[in-house]
Amino acid sequence: MILIYSHKITPRLNYIFKTIFLDILQVNVAFTNRIEAFENSENVKINYSTTPLNSGLFFQSSPLLFETGIKEQTITIFEFEGNTCFFKVGKDSQFPFDPFAASFYLISRYEEYLPHINDKDERFLASESLAFQNNFLATPVVNYWINAIEKKVETHYPNFKFKKRTFKFIPTIDIDNAYAYRHKGFIRITGGLLKSLLKEHNFMKRLKVILGQLPDPYDTFNYQHEIHKKYNTSPIYFFLLGDYGLNDKNIPVKNKTFISLIKSISDYYEVGIHPSHASNYNLKTLSTEIRRLQNITHRKTTKSRQHFLKLNFPNTYRHLIDNNIQADYTLGYSEKNGFRASICNPFYFYDIDTEVETKLKLYPFTLMDATFQYYEKSSPEIATTQIKEFIQKVKDVNGTFISVWHNESLSDEGIWEGWKKVYEQMLNESLNNK
Repeated sequence: MILIYSHKITPRLNYIFKTIFLDILQVNVAFTNRIEAFENSENVKINYSTTPLNSGLFFQSSPLLFETGIKEQTITIFEFEGNTCFFKVGKDSQFPFDPFAASFYLISRYEEYLPHINDKDERFLASESLAFQNNFLATPVVNYWINAIEKKVETHYPNFKFKKRTFKFIPTIDIDNAYAYRHKGFIRITGGLLKSLLKEHNFMKRLKVILGQLPDPYDTFNYQHEIHKKYNTSPIYFFLLGDYGLNDKNIPVKNKTFISLIKSISDYYEVGIHPSHASNYNLKTLSTEIRRLQNITHRKTTKSRQHFLKLNFPNTYRHLIDNNIQADYTLGYSEKNGFRASICNPFYFYDIDTEVETKLKLYPFTLMDATFQYYEKSSPEIATTQIKEFIQKVKDVNGTFISVWHNESLSDEGIWEGWKKVYEQMLNESLNNK
């Protein structure tokens, strides 16, 4: 156990120390604001306050963890031992910055509560983030800080050793549109045929798919099962079950083939809800979609990822909590790959508005196929290189690498030609222990 002293024990302080030590470094922590009890303790000790004491590792505190509410923070970026850092402190501290306050600022997504510019879908832009503006979006800096704390503790207390941590890989697949042409209902199928005829685009192929003479290009599910079996890995699937709308265009939820597909996949893999774009504005709509998935799988739905990665702090997460979702996989950017919370470990959502740590666990993802294709305009070869670099960064800190893929990007057709190989190389690289 590690004993933490601070002049004031606050919810923020409690949260970030437990996140770092209990959840990631896997060691229990206790807290005290009594100097005498701290000095007399024989435990591993950390003094997180403004003044050094006679014993324990001293990490000088900055004000953030003792504040409540949200206000603009003065942040000056500098480097220490090759890593980006901020919240500078005095020379007596173990580090010249406060890693606990800085970690809280990044993983709580403090900046997303502050005034900022959203994109057309009302999402926080990567370009608005501290990480992007200071060139560390592609680096899990919080993990580097945690590893530095770990090393500092073990050096100061040579008889104390943290548990060994290992790299983890979680592939995830979003089913926004299970089929390209089939099973969409008479009106949508007819409209699609007419549109392709008028534009002289893909009419015959579309017709042959509808007539069952060709496989649907988005129907890559047998391939997915075989490739995951080959690499002995199990993805998590997220199904869009919203009503048809401008931004929600999956197969009708009552379609028997679609229902059968969901049941079949849920027999082999974990499945979660992919809350529709429309559900972000209506709690009842979200509840309906979750209930639809539960009725199909006959299991409780506890996992989610927002369609369009539509995430607004703190309301999106509050709505998920109200619907008994326990784990969410939305935390990442659409337009930039990297580490939105500057960390590659799951952690619990802290609601800054209410100053409460919740039971909702957040699983930040590192990269997405659509980001490479639509935003970064990357070739399969460039994407493969970047994916390897990201995987190595996560391996270096014994973190969790989470990827986001879609069934259509495994079709190897059209704009996705060559991307099936990218996916296979990602699986191979992620599951290679070297």
